[in-house]
Amino acid sequence: MVNQNSDDEIFQDFKYWEDLSDTFRDGEGSLLPLWRFHTDRSKRKQVTALAWNPCYSDLFAVGYGSYEFMRQSSGMICTFSLKNTSHPEHTFTTESGVMCLHFHPEHCSLLAVGCYDGIVAVFDVRQKGNRPIYSSSIRTGKHTDPVWQVQWQVEDVAKELNFFSISSDGNVANWTMSKNQLKMEPVMQLKLVGVSKDEPEDSLLSGLAGGCCFDFNHAFEHLFVVGTEEGKIHKCSKAYSGQYLETYVGHHMAVYSLRWNPFHPRVFISCSADWTVKFWDHDVSVAIMSFDLGNAVGDVAWSPYSSTVFAAVTSDGKVHVFDLAVNKHEPLCEQKVVKRSKITHVSFNRCDPILIVGDDRGGVNSLKLSPNLRINGSSSHSQILRMDRLLASIDMRS
Repeated sequence: MVNQNSDDEIFQDFKYWEDLSDTFRDGEGSLLPLWRFHTDRSKRKQVTALAWNPCYSDLFAVGYGSYEFMRQSSGMICTFSLKNTSHPEHTFTTESGVMCLHFHPEHCSLLAVGCYDGIVAVFDVRQKGNRPIYSSSIRTGKHTDPVWQVQWQVEDVAKELNFFSISSDGNVANWTMSKNQLKMEPVMQLKLVGVSKDEPEDSLLSGLAGGCCFDFNHAFEHLFVVGTEEGKIHKCSKAYSGQYLETYVGHHMAVYSLRWNPFHPRVFISCSADWTVKFWDHDVSVAIMSFDLGNAVGDVAWSPYSSTVFAAVTSDGKVHVFDLAVNKHEPLCEQKVVKRSKITHVSFNRCDPILIVGDDRGGVNSLKLSPNLRINGSSSHSQILRMDRLLASIDMRS
């Protein structure tokens, strides 16, 4: 309550303020800065991961580490609440920098974590101690390079809980929480593609492609897409571990993030260090749309309320919010939200019109979306139709 009194103006803005200028400007919106979440211990670290809790809409976890090879140190995880904006609810430390986080969709206290040294772990955020309840090791299996993404899988049958991970070592792995240890099961090795036939020695030396990110399709659970350091995107299946179903060529630098559309099963989006965000139909091998944002794009996220709205963040400190149903060429909002630092990650709140962005100075800024940025259709069916209309309007010959 003390926090809510001292920050009363911000809490009033969060609850009630709306940008009335949106009624006079079609196709434009704005972001209202709310709170900045940070701790003294995170100042020298970069925000490397953000994850909203699926059960408590005010709670989110932040992972701290470093993307720079020469500046590696210990990692940290903090959970923050919108109800208490001055201090983290919980803090956990790790030996190596944290690179990725993901809350379990049903068991909301379980947080999967991937680290720079190749270790994956599971923390229970309800516990006061600093130790994970599960952790991989050399004995039970581990990645040999940084783990860039982890993602829980919800199984229909009453199996043990499991999650997937991807690493620069070229492996996608499945981790199962058995009674007393994490069991590692290799899912796929990311083989390099497109090596010149004139250089057979090269193809022997090349080995595996470094994995950067992946995402599972919401409608077809066996289907997932993988982004690599070479800029390739591969469509894969859990059923065919030896080969790619499709390879999408579009980016020419590392793919930082991939996201399936939460409403439409055919559509996914990608962002890369090559300054672009690309929009894909998984049945088409080339990008349907491409947006050049002028700087390396660290992360991209679909909104939870509209099938055509997404946000992207760039290394010049800007947030770009698009609604493709309104404008297929330009963002509705392009706003600089941090000075002298790069934005590394972005995430939408699933209940409130709020966006959080993390930067390379250990801070997380929360921003309120103006009304024009959150126009939404009601049902999932109407959202699919909205995306179908967009797909039909795109001229694939251009």
